[in-house]
Amino acid sequence: MLKGFKDFIMRGNVIDLAVAVVIGAAFTAVVNSIVDRIFNPLIGALFQADSLDNALIVSVGDAELQFGAVIGAIISFLIIAAVVYFVFVLPINTMKERAEAKRKAGIVEEKAPVTEIDVLTEIRDLLARSNLKE
Repeated sequence: MLKGFKDFIMRGNVIDLAVAVVIGAAFTAVVNSIVDRIFNPLIGALFQADSLDNALIVSVGDAELQFGAVIGAIISFLIIAAVVYFVFVLPINTMKERAEAKRKAGIVEEKAPVTEIDVLTEIRDLLARSNLKE
């Protein structure tokens, strides 16, 4: 039973998931900081509004429907999605595309590690040269 538990814990996907959760928590703190300290004050200044939580409240009997809070949550979600896309996803995708274009063009960076493909290509070229000499 303990061996099965150890095997489960030591699986790569469990460790990857744990790392992803930790990185996700740190990433959430960064995104929330950007949204709370940069974008929310800008929106507050543009629309001269402190909070939507206290706006558009409709009373139905004893219940209060807080439409302003829902609208605020939707706006916050859209801002967070925009920050994640434009600050993180777009630059990373652009860097990946540039690296892929360099790779396809045959441009190798000096500090790039030697891969198996590089070694096999060099062996192929040496064999081709030695066959031409014979």
